[in-house]
Amino acid sequence: MKTRIREFREQRGWTQEQLAKMVGVTRQTILFLEKGKYNPSLRLAHRISQAFERPIEGVFSFKDER
Repeated sequence: MKTRIREFREQRGWTQEQLAKMVGVTRQTILFLEKGKYNPSLRLAHRISQAFERPIEGVFSFKDER
């Protein structure tokens, strides 16, 4: 899964730690999400998209990567 989390986070001047606190996860979770090494639950994807005030599809790319 590809995300635009880092791009949007940096545009706002937020650290990984700040975003993590906003959405209720650890900084490591944000790091793994940004690197594409972790697929979030639908609930977490929703919280992250709300933090950025964007639709989930604007933050996450769910294209089949086979």
